[in-house]
Amino acid sequence: MLKPAVVSVALLTLASPALAAEAGLQAALEAVRPAAIGAHIRFLADDLLEGRDTGSRGHRIAARYVAAELEAAGLQPAGDAGAFEQRVSFRSAELLEEQCALRLLREGRTRELVYGRDYVLQAQFLQEEVRLDAPVVFAGYGVVAPGLGQDDYAGIDVKGKIVAVLYGAPPRFPSEQRAHYGWPRLKAVTAASRGAVGMLVLRRPEAEQSFPWAKVSRGARHAGLRTVDASGAPQGIVAEMRAAGMLGDEGVKALFEGAPRSFGDVLKDVDEGRGSPFDLSVRAEIRTSSRITSLEGANVVAKLPGSDPRLRDEHVVLSAHLDHLGIGEAVEGDAIYNGAYDNASGIAGLLEAARVLGGAKHRPRRSVLFLAVTGEERGLLGSEHFAEHPTTSGSLVADVNLDGLLMLYPPGDVVASGAEHSSLGRVVQSAAAMTGLTLSPDPWPEQGLFVRSDQYSFVRRGIPSVFLVPGFTSADPRRDGAAIMREWLRTVYHSPKDDALQPMDLEAGARLVRVNLAIAWLLANDESRPTWNRGDFFGQTFGPPASR
Repeated sequence: MLKPAVVSVALLTLASPALAAEAGLQAALEAVRPAAIGAHIRFLADDLLEGRDTGSRGHRIAARYVAAELEAAGLQPAGDAGAFEQRVSFRSAELLEEQCALRLLREGRTRELVYGRDYVLQAQFLQEEVRLDAPVVFAGYGVVAPGLGQDDYAGIDVKGKIVAVLYGAPPRFPSEQRAHYGWPRLKAVTAASRGAVGMLVLRRPEAEQSFPWAKVSRGARHAGLRTVDASGAPQGIVAEMRAAGMLGDEGVKALFEGAPRSFGDVLKDVDEGRGSPFDLSVRAEIRTSSRITSLEGANVVAKLPGSDPRLRDEHVVLSAHLDHLGIGEAVEGDAIYNGAYDNASGIAGLLEAARVLGGAKHRPRRSVLFLAVTGEERGLLGSEHFAEHPTTSGSLVADVNLDGLLMLYPPGDVVASGAEHSSLGRVVQSAAAMTGLTLSPDPWPEQGLFVRSDQYSFVRRGIPSVFLVPGFTSADPRRDGAAIMREWLRTVYHSPKDDALQPMDLEAGARLVRVNLAIAWLLANDESRPTWNRGDFFGQTFGPPASR
């Protein structure tokens, strides 16, 4: 005898495919299991997987686990040659900090800065030993954005020089354009196009409150990665940038000591829109020493074929990154960076969504790809490789990215980065409403979240994408969501404390999975494929000609 819910869906199918799809979505949302999310997190964030660093044994185990779960959910392998994995080759560059140096020379005096305390450097991928001696000029945020009236290089010659630029982008920029122009790789490309040979990024003093310098210094000790092409050449390298790094508070003070203008005055002028580039009257000697090796990694890809013969060659992607930071500098005696929230939680949500959709009686019209990518923590590398070299025929129409299902409090709202730039906006609005959530603007635009997770790899290939994070509104009035979130970012994020022992509200996690699942379902059943909004910045910059 059929269960009542099945009977109702069957009757609705006869009456209206649209009503059947709606009933199918409701059944899918109700099928999400909080306990399953917790179980996946506990396995993926276990010490035995040693932080799932890209290319490591722990990551390979995690990838096999994800592939097995996707197969058990009834999905088809969609990686290389009929497998669940897409191989990704990397070049690794590990900085040998004891052999690195940064000296400032001004008026015959030399000031040697201390690695880790005053500055950090990026490893180099083309040469193991690099030495650079050049004058330093200040160039604001290092941003050139004609559409927003910003050119930080106007009136100054930086050819053969090192540019010192502020982290991020002007606060007056719209949130996600601010994230785009603050992207370090774009800053390096912009500086190199004007002849600069090095770049030093400067932190504002208030950054210490949200992202302590000690955490920046620890993070810089992880080896850098770049994907390589068929010839073995590393991708995404700005070859003209011979040295790059970041200065902490003490390093910034040393750089501006004796400069024509103080750092405080510079910040005030920049904030008031009066900033202009100038020569800092100092030279910098930078020595970078790196160990360069090769590394192999993998994305995991599975497919739920669409039910509509006309639309099944169009694919909606549900993505999440599988990697984390591996084993690193010990904090309070713990050296394993487990990455429970970042991002075992997103993978757990991906797997639960796959189980629900794989077992659904009524499948979506478009195909759905489930993509667990590697190399996110090293610069969105796995998603960038997949977006550039998709393993499926047909087209990718949208990406819904799950990164950090922060179950710190019951969410009352979500921030949907990217939604307002395309027709995804109305879909996200509907999905939020049906799961009891409201949408809020980005409460921390200075963090540049939009370019810091895998959806940006798809945006840069012209594919509308969205990335949801909990907002600051807690559904429990006794819990201050903003304070809890800020404290987690300051003390737990990218540290060994992000493990499976920390508090997790699994029902909150299930709610976040449901809203992402609803977005993917609605996109996969929509008669029209997603489009960029006419005149939108990202559509004009990256989208197909029709959107420009």
